[in-house]
Amino acid sequence: MKRDLISSAIGIVVLTLLCGILYPLVVTGVSQVAFPGNANGQKVYVDGKVVGSKLIGQNFTDPKYFFGRPSATANISDATKSDPYNAQNSAGSNLAPSNKALIDRVSKAIAQIRKENNLPANSLVPVDLVTTDFSGFDPDITEAGALIQVTHVATARNLDPAKVRALVEKYVQGRSLGVFGEPYVNVLALNMALDDGEAG
Repeated sequence: MKRDLISSAIGIVVLTLLCGILYPLVVTGVSQVAFPGNANGQKVYVDGKVVGSKLIGQNFTDPKYFFGRPSATANISDATKSDPYNAQNSAGSNLAPSNKALIDRVSKAIAQIRKENNLPANSLVPVDLVTTDFSGFDPDITEAGALIQVTHVATARNLDPAKVRALVEKYVQGRSLGVFGEPYVNVLALNMALDDGEAG
């Protein structure tokens, strides 16, 4: 019995050192050398201050900005309260396509986007602008999702829509490794470019 206890204790100590200390240190070191941006959260700085991350969406509500995907994240201390893009509480809505609350929310969002962008009543709206993603803080939207917002951003900023459209096209990122996913636009990067006057 004593021998078994000693063997168990040694096993716990060795595994703790290997899995709890050595392995995390090696992985952290490799990631800092090979992928420093990703390892540190892809932070975005303006004048030396962190204003966001390329990996976490933000709740842009001013018409002079492009909007991201809706977020279903809730407040950590009170799950009944919405807290959009809360990176501490990753969550999707988990509502089925037949759920009335989801149907009503999506219908309302479609109507709002059509109104803001002076679109015809039967025009199609990109799905990413009216549905949440699985994480709740997707930082990107599709190219179509950005292009459909050109009108309201150009109007709010008193800019030429053609220049705003060109800026969107400039910030479109291609598929991962050329084949995975869809072309996308990082909303924070695009909005920062607008603030920097890249569209005039």
